[in-house]
Amino acid sequence: MKIQRLLASALLATLTATAAAQPATDLSSVDPVVTSMMAEWKVPGLALGVIKDGKVIYAKGYGFRDVEAKLPVTPRTIMAIGSNSKSFAVVLLGMMIDEKKLAWDNPVRSYLPDFQMHDDYATKHLTVRDLVNHRSGLPRHDVVWYGRKVTRKEIVDRIRYLEPTTTFRNYWQYQNLMFVTAGYLPERLAGRSWEDLVRDRIFTPLGMTRANASVLDSPKSDDFAYPYGIEDGNVVRIPFRNIDHVAPAGSINASVEDMLKYIQFRIDSGRVGGKQLLTTAQVAEMEQPQMAMGAAAALWSGVDVAGYGLGVGVGFHRGHRLIIHGGGIDGFISQMSWLPNERVGVMVLTNQGQNNPIPTLVVQSVYDRILGLTPIDWAARQRELDKVAAKARADAAAKRVADRKPGTTPSHPVSALAGRFHHPGYGTVVVQTAGAGLELVVDVMRAALEHYHYNVFSVRPGSQAGMLQGMVTFLTNTKGEVDRVSIPLEPALPPIVLERRP
Repeated sequence: MKIQRLLASALLATLTATAAAQPATDLSSVDPVVTSMMAEWKVPGLALGVIKDGKVIYAKGYGFRDVEAKLPVTPRTIMAIGSNSKSFAVVLLGMMIDEKKLAWDNPVRSYLPDFQMHDDYATKHLTVRDLVNHRSGLPRHDVVWYGRKVTRKEIVDRIRYLEPTTTFRNYWQYQNLMFVTAGYLPERLAGRSWEDLVRDRIFTPLGMTRANASVLDSPKSDDFAYPYGIEDGNVVRIPFRNIDHVAPAGSINASVEDMLKYIQFRIDSGRVGGKQLLTTAQVAEMEQPQMAMGAAAALWSGVDVAGYGLGVGVGFHRGHRLIIHGGGIDGFISQMSWLPNERVGVMVLTNQGQNNPIPTLVVQSVYDRILGLTPIDWAARQRELDKVAAKARADAAAKRVADRKPGTTPSHPVSALAGRFHHPGYGTVVVQTAGAGLELVVDVMRAALEHYHYNVFSVRPGSQAGMLQGMVTFLTNTKGEVDRVSIPLEPALPPIVLERRP
């Protein structure tokens, strides 16, 4: 492995010295960069596509879509695009606004009278625009939907019980629940599912023949990728994550070939095949900064992101105006972007979802070459960021050990701590005995609980734990009975308190 890395570094140095002299459409020098990064970050498969002036100038698969069967990735391979689905949700809204069925700055309640936020002011004033630029005041609250057996309507109904972390329109916070609402809204107006609307109004006119809006459909294709993760340093296949209930926020699956058609549609300001599907005014609105992102711009490491538009990030690649968004769901990470002025777009799909920065690094490497710039060693920059993140994790682990009070026991027998606990926004959580210990169950997510000290237990990380993490504290009433449990279900807020139910 050391020899391979040395060879890759030497080759990259050679490419860096010579790339500036290559034609802007010659991307052959990116091949060894991609394969080297895939080996370093343990990514089994990657698909890369580049479109320039309406022509596909590069489309290639690397590695395997099925590691066990050694089936290669191709430009036709279907993978999850994750949160890149959000821009499709925005396009659908834009089409309905063009038809005067909606308006960006009308309150959501004018279309969904039963919609309600945690506070009255946000309930009355939150607009369609606010749904899709991450300024609702809510943090992610992802455990409301991730791994949960809930419908789209139930998710929207639960929003009223979820606490914000900041005042309405005050701060940019990435989250998914508002985009679920942004998909539920056209469903209510049109009387059809979001999936059907996206298929008929976007996929079909653009010729995205292999795209789908449910991971349940991907294995029906003749060329699809399995999802992978990392366990004990090894690449392992993991189950597909079905997120149909939050489809507008992240459920689309597509090939690079399909996504390049979508990117060209955006570069062409809503026009395809001589037909204007979306007005140029709507596209321009979507690609203008609507909210400053501040420190949150680090979502796109190494990219100068000025702000967030409607469903896309807006920034620059080394001085060139850039529209960009990423996406990730279990076993898949992707990056979608385009340079509007140069009429160039890049799509990267990968089938490994843990510690995988490669989609962004590949995008940066491609643009360096397309623009005739001296390539930067983006992988080296990422290694430094990885070191900082690793140190932060190590420091947090050391603090947990230092803060623990040894020799303590729970106030009640373990069996007395078990029970069903409820929160109107998060639903029901079960704590049950498992051998001599406890297990936390949130629908399909299951995590072992290890005694930390007193009535505090820590969540043991595991493949089934999903988003469950941190310290679980059992609380008592004045009678000494365990009647509540405190769980850090949303990291940006104090732990959520759930009440015991029969």
